[in-house]
Amino acid sequence: MFVKFAGVSLNEPRIMGVINVSPESFYKGSVRRDEKELVETAVRMVEEGASFIDVGAKSTAPYLETQIPVEEEIMRAVWAIKALRDAVDVPISIDTTNARVAEEAVKAGADVINDVTGLKGDPRMADVASEYGLPVVLCAHGEVRNLSDPVHTVLNFLEESLVIAERHGIEEVAVDPAIGFLRPEWPPWYEWDSKVIANLNLLKSLGKPILVGVSRKSFIKAITGRENPEERLPGSLSATAIAVLNGANIVRTHDVRETLDAVRVASFIGRYSL
Repeated sequence: MFVKFAGVSLNEPRIMGVINVSPESFYKGSVRRDEKELVETAVRMVEEGASFIDVGAKSTAPYLETQIPVEEEIMRAVWAIKALRDAVDVPISIDTTNARVAEEAVKAGADVINDVTGLKGDPRMADVASEYGLPVVLCAHGEVRNLSDPVHTVLNFLEESLVIAERHGIEEVAVDPAIGFLRPEWPPWYEWDSKVIANLNLLKSLGKPILVGVSRKSFIKAITGRENPEERLPGSLSATAIAVLNGANIVRTHDVRETLDAVRVASFIGRYSL
């Protein structure tokens, strides 16, 4: 059992509340553009049970055109984190693939770097994390070659990222199986993601906390037919419960109150598994 991540006890599954300040994000209900609304959302998430707040200043959805100037991403990230730093007393994570953005966010008060490229994108990201001594969320990232084995592909990608982290002296790491990001032509991405969630317990072999983000993602749409992200909460809660039963330590979500209930029930029932 893992004791802590970013100072938060992992004696039970924890919630990471997602707030975006990126208008291009796929779920518009997560976007905050006004400081008052931003702070109120974060405070409410913490009151509802979030142990972390994750801030995204640029969408990382692989199926969207999301490129914006890095200066714009920095401006958004710094504005949001400065606004939140004095408002909440939980670790704040910056969701970015750019080392410049990460560094400026850290200077503004971010406590965790959440890199969906698993330190394989910007070559300076590992240096920034190491220099500031920050915990890092490593997402499985790479070119999918073995189409028949999603779980071991994810494991291999994460192992590669862990080598990079170790090489830079980054010890405090959580691993993320990249639900929604690895999209081979075959099998369909929703089958790929479902296989990974169903076998999430195999990631325990890495010896790191497992962070999972399934909230309102497009694999939920593919399974349920719910085109509008606003309608995908029930499916998200179902996937969340399965992920927790299979070993997720941290769940990243747009919907803290509802997700916490799903996590608590799944975790409680899981104690009685034979």
